[in-house]
Amino acid sequence: MKKILLTGDTPTGKLHLGHLVGSIENRVRLQDEYDCYFIIANKHAFTTNAANPAAIRDSVMQVATDWLAAGIDPRKSAMFVQSEVPAIDELTFFFSMLLPLNRVLRNPTLKSELRDKNLGDNYAFGFPLYAVGQVADILSFRADIVPVGEDQLAHLEMTREVVRRFNQLYCGVDPETPDDDQVALGGLFPMVKPLLGRVKRLVGIGAPGPDGQLFKMSKSLDNAIYLSDPPDEVARKVKSMYTDPNRIRATDPGTVENNPLWIFHDAFNSDVPWLEEHKDLYRRGQVGDKQIKERLTDVLNELLDPIRARRAEFERNPEYVLDALRSGTARAIETTEVTVALAKDKMQQHFFDRSLTLK
Repeated sequence: MKKILLTGDTPTGKLHLGHLVGSIENRVRLQDEYDCYFIIANKHAFTTNAANPAAIRDSVMQVATDWLAAGIDPRKSAMFVQSEVPAIDELTFFFSMLLPLNRVLRNPTLKSELRDKNLGDNYAFGFPLYAVGQVADILSFRADIVPVGEDQLAHLEMTREVVRRFNQLYCGVDPETPDDDQVALGGLFPMVKPLLGRVKRLVGIGAPGPDGQLFKMSKSLDNAIYLSDPPDEVARKVKSMYTDPNRIRATDPGTVENNPLWIFHDAFNSDVPWLEEHKDLYRRGQVGDKQIKERLTDVLNELLDPIRARRAEFERNPEYVLDALRSGTARAIETTEVTVALAKDKMQQHFFDRSLTLK
């Protein structure tokens, strides 16, 4: 049997280049090697946008369309909607009993989101709970591997803590058991492993914060290039991209390191001889930002052209997108119902069998 891969996105709008290099490329590449489940985590979107359910619903369709355009094949992989898979909610409740509240609140990803979204103390109880929900998203499928961005590693570590705790408490696994032997020695849940993208954290196109640190690409920070951006919008965004603030004239020496312009070239421009030559010219003040940005625009549009073309086809056929979600969600329900039944059995709370199906 193939090992199981689980990952996904919270529907907060269309997907951008950070999603592509952080996770989507790995999803497309591994579809034949793994049994893949891709979650559109619409319930998590309610943690900060509960007043806008119509926007969340639209974003579900936007994310699904972007996935298909990027190369996710619904004949190979299960694309599904989180809110339609009840086993995830059941396991969220049970897993929340295995994590102290102060442990959840120490999750650095939560802290970063509170800061980046300026939430302060004004957030719903469900906001920290969603961190436990992410654990359930993964373990409902007993996933072996999760392609993630670097900013999600903290969630994976909390998932691993729940695996150890559940397997010890309810499956009788010895606390000294090595992580890789959890299932072989009686545990229900395997020790999930992260898979980082080739670019662990793609920066945005905007200026850094007051501390000089570059922000990651994010819709909420308005510093993203989207997979669906038309060519002229890509050109406009690249033209406005933050570069070396100390470079006033094109003839001034420029800094390549920690410069978003060159970070993007390193991520997307595969012409290594051109990169080496023009980095040297840039450092010596013999080439300006304008020329380097024009080249980056060409590189990005060449990458995005086939994605945009496929997206246009799916936009003309929204029923195909819905059918892909329906079939994937049915498959997700089937898989997670097995998991929740096994988990309840281990916890001595499995009283009756049940069968759930989509109409």
